[in-house]
Amino acid sequence: MSAIPSISPSVTPIPATFARPAVAGTPGAPFRLLGACYRWIAGYFVRRDAIAWLRECDDAALRDIGLARSEIEDAVRGLVSPSGGARRG
Repeated sequence: MSAIPSISPSVTPIPATFARPAVAGTPGAPFRLLGACYRWIAGYFVRRDAIAWLRECDDAALRDIGLARSEIEDAVRGLVSPSGGARRG
């Protein structure tokens, strides 16, 4: 039988905290991801309802709030400025 080699005293073991991935240090990351998904889905339904509501308005009502029928989706998404022109940038 061969003898088990011993670890030399000059080799220092690596602590477990150094070997862990960075994600292990943030236990709330999955909850933040779920929260972001929830906010995106909720925002989608709010935007969809706003588009449907504006499409039901007649042209005179849309003109009163400064929108053309072709600008409804862009306005709901925030891509049309209040002055009526498309936003740049």
